[in-house]
Formats: sequence, C-alpha cells, structure tokens
Amino acid sequence: MQTGYHRKIACLAGLVAMAPLPAIAQDAGSPAAPAITSGPPPAGGSDQDLALQLSNPVASLISVPFQENLDFGAGDDGIKSTLNIQPVVPISVGKDWNMIVRTIVPVVAQNSYQGPGTDAFGLGDITQSFFFSPKENKGIIWGVGPAILYPSATDRYLGGDKWGAGPTVVLLKQMGQNTVGFLGNHIWSIAGKDDRSDVSASFMQPFFSHTTSHATTYGINAEAAYDWKGKDWLIPVNLTVTQLTKVGDQAVQVGLGGKYYAVSPDGGPEWGIRMIFTLLFPKK
Repeated sequence: MQTGYHRKIACLAGLVAMAPLPAIAQDAGSPAAPAITSGPPPAGGSDQDLALQLSNPVASLISVPFQENLDFGAGDDGIKSTLNIQPVVPISVGKDWNMIVRTIVPVVAQNSYQGPGTDAFGLGDITQSFFFSPKENKGIIWGVGPAILYPSATDRYLGGDKWGAGPTVVLLKQMGQNTVGFLGNHIWSIAGKDDRSDVSASFMQPFFSHTTSHATTYGINAEAAYDWKGKDWLIPVNLTVTQLTKVGDQAVQVGLGGKYYAVSPDGGPEWGIRMIFTLLFPKK
C-alpha cells in the first residue's frame, strides 16, 4: 500500500496531469467544438483567428495536442516526464448543442519522483471529459458535463487503481485578442481496488492569454489541485508562448513554457518545463 506521502504526491500530480487545460498550454491543448462564437472575429489574418480558437475550449476546431511536461525537485531530487496526448473531438448534438469530447492519455516516466524506489515508466490513468455547450454563445462562452477517470495505469506509482467521476465546467470570454476564463472539475472515486486510497480531488484553472496579429499567443494560468483526503494543495503557475505555423499543408501550434510550483506539499515538485505540439484540423 502507498504511504501517505506517496499517495498525496501521486494524487495531486495526477490531477494536474489529467486536467483539461484550456488556452495557454492547450495548452496548447484546448478542448474544442463546432460553430460556437462570442461575436465577430478580431481583425487579423486567418492564422490569428485559428490561434484564438485554440484559446477557446469550445471553438470550431478538432485538435490533437501533445504536451510534454518535465517536473523537477520532488522526492529525492526526482524527475518526472509526463507526455499528455489529448485528442479533442467536437460532436454536434441536435441543432442547438455541441458535445466536446476530450481524452487525456498520460505517458509517464519518473525517477524517484515519489521518493526512493519509485522509479516507473508506463501509462497513467486516463481521463475523459464531455463538455456540453450551446452552439450560439453570446458574451460568456460556457460548457458543462461529466469527467470520467479510468484506472489504466500500468504501474502502481503512476495511478490510483480507482474508477472516478465528477462534474467539469468551463467559462470564458474573448475580447478582441484577449481570452480570460476558468476551468474546473472534481473527481470522486466510485470503484476500484480496496487496498488503494479513495479519491476526492478538485482542480481549478484560471487562465489568460493574448494572441498577436502574427498568431503568437502569450499565456499564463494556474493549475490548482486540492486533495480532500490528504488535505494538500499543488499549485503550479505556468507561463507559455506558442506559435501557429504550418508544416506543408498541416496547421500546427508549437510552444514552450516554464512552471513554478507556488504551493506544493512537503517533498513535492519545485519547478518544471512544458513543451507543446498540436495538430490542428479546422472544421470546413
């Protein structure tokens, strides 16, 4: 069985990894959906408009983000690599609603991240979110729905062996070149191995981004995770810069960012690096 130290580091770090991150690093991996608008697009070329859609978790866009996170300083000077593969698929539900399905598949490699003897490599727990959003948004853009946690981890140090579920919500407003918003969810464990700790964890992400006429996006967010069982916070603050470009005819967004852990439990991570590569498939 995990110790209390191992459990709370795994729970908090796992919640941050599973979170559906909008804008910024969405996270280059923003969730996306069809035909949702908040007014006319800002002045600028189509590249700028497409970059702004990436800052909107419910935009008219299919995307496949690859988000590499390197975290340092946890455990016995541990290092953790988390590659989040985050396909986002918008689905029309009737004439008035969209459902945005976002799946987050973490591939994790860690060295002493949860203390000595916790080296591991493999698949982490998969999270899938379903955002329901009206096709016509005026002013505040929003989406709500369920989030589901699947016990898919291939190593006990990479997951909790628990099924989980709970609500998720996103609210945002786009004002010209700026996007400001909030994304959150809460996951409770509903089934799984009895010898593993139950899950009750909240995630809260305020975010802001600015997109230039050259389709460069500057973003800042906080990814606050609270473990209600261990009563601990984990709050990394992320600064990112992303650029929309093309590889042949394929639109992509690439980016780089740094993170500072403003709040972390004893033995938790101290700082990190985020690298972003997103394949974009605008809906015709």
